[in-house]
Amino acid sequence: MKIHLNGTPTDVADAVTLAELIHALDLGNRRLAIEVNTELVPRSRFDQHRLAPDDRVEIIHAVGGG
Repeated sequence: MKIHLNGTPTDVADAVTLAELIHALDLGNRRLAIEVNTELVPRSRFDQHRLAPDDRVEIIHAVGGG
């Protein structure tokens, strides 16, 4: 199925979870936030939240500094 990942049309497996998407993108060890259709999804729900066709997913990476 096709989703929009950070504004780019992207093919993913049907009914993929956010946790599976993070793993597929090799982002598992990073601090990040994810919005789906402009709503923030809590990290505790990444393994339960399934994506649907045409979902708009924004992945924001936390950057440390000082």
